[in-house]
Amino acid sequence: MTLRKFAGLGALLSIVMPSLAMAADEVAAPVLNSGDTAWMLTSTALVLFMTIPGLALFYGGMVRSKNILSVMMQCFAITGLISVLWVIYGYSIAFDTTGMEQGVVNFNSFFGGMGKAFLAGVTPASITGPAALFPEAVFITFQMTFAIITPALIVGAFAERMKFSAMLIFMAIWFTLVYAPIAHMVWSGNGGLLWDWGVLDFAGGTVVHINAGVAGLVACIVLGKRKGFPTTPMAPHNLGYTLIGAAMLWVGWFGFNAGSAAAANGTAGMAMLVTQIATAAAALGWMFAEWITHGKPSALGIASGVVAGLVAITPAAGTVGPMGALVIGLVAGVICFFCATSLKRKLGYDDSLDAFGVHGIGGIVGAILTGVFAAPALGGFGTVTDVAAQVWIQAKGVGFTVIYTAIVTFIILKVLDAVMGLRVTEEEEAVGLDLAQHNERGYNL
Repeated sequence: MTLRKFAGLGALLSIVMPSLAMAADEVAAPVLNSGDTAWMLTSTALVLFMTIPGLALFYGGMVRSKNILSVMMQCFAITGLISVLWVIYGYSIAFDTTGMEQGVVNFNSFFGGMGKAFLAGVTPASITGPAALFPEAVFITFQMTFAIITPALIVGAFAERMKFSAMLIFMAIWFTLVYAPIAHMVWSGNGGLLWDWGVLDFAGGTVVHINAGVAGLVACIVLGKRKGFPTTPMAPHNLGYTLIGAAMLWVGWFGFNAGSAAAANGTAGMAMLVTQIATAAAALGWMFAEWITHGKPSALGIASGVVAGLVAITPAAGTVGPMGALVIGLVAGVICFFCATSLKRKLGYDDSLDAFGVHGIGGIVGAILTGVFAAPALGGFGTVTDVAAQVWIQAKGVGFTVIYTAIVTFIILKVLDAVMGLRVTEEEEAVGLDLAQHNERGYNL
């Protein structure tokens, strides 16, 4: 009987143990979370909405009527171009972690490997996220929308004077040598240069806004001023479009910031709240600064203030609290107003639509103040215990990005100018880029 009992027990274990092992594997295996997936799908659509139609309308309304289609065309063409380059190699450069090791500076600290080129290994079953909770395909598309809007922002600096062909080639090279490497250094994780420094950039203050703003400043200086600037009036032709575009950017930015939590959780909820607070504060800050300075508030001013607030809160959205967001917004609104007006006039550069004055300066303000208000002692939700040390880290990140982007952007532009020329002719500029570059008249719409 004893032998029979052991034999029976052995038979039972032979049935139960594989089942228990399978159950353990199922517990350990990553499980897709439908709530997180739904939120990331929504956020991705919101961020794409920011470029087309949001940014296209925002910029389109600010140029003269003879150039509205050229600006919108550039936004649409960049959306197509960067989408294709992202899946061929951009995603891999930005997020492939091959060869990376925390604390070790090597080539892969600056530039991702090619293990994900052509999205190798990505299937419907591929799962990613903070806890592997949503499809990698969604993450790829979400990050693609960031890669799309960043070069599109640069368009505002050189609007009304760059050849369409030169613009396309410039954007392809700039995306490859500037955007994707900076994204890798900041966001790829342990081993990324700025990640290892401890730079806080929740949703792209450094990667997107400082990057694009500085590139825009370099581009407008290299191309030179528009014919007649600053004596010839170059007022926006349709501020209604600009306000509609700004409203679309405001709504879409919830995907930009809250979506960067990569989950439907408390961090996303707080990111949404602080985004609204900072944006409202910056809109009022710009409006009152303009009102006091010029005697009247303007629609263009409040729209610009909205974008300044959205930009400034972007790096901080995951770590600051409501009161920190209020301060960041107010400061960004006032500083960006003076940089986009007084500073631009004093230095004399022709940043057509204030890409640097709003995105570059707003990104810098937000990045530095993140180091202050991420501290729990000041109402933040980060891990900052030494504010001075974190501000220094943030300043180093800003300085590195400014220098790297400025130098590489300058080299790209000067080489392209020597090879094919960057600027349209004076006759084409006078006629307008809609007709000269696309054989269409946008103002007949």
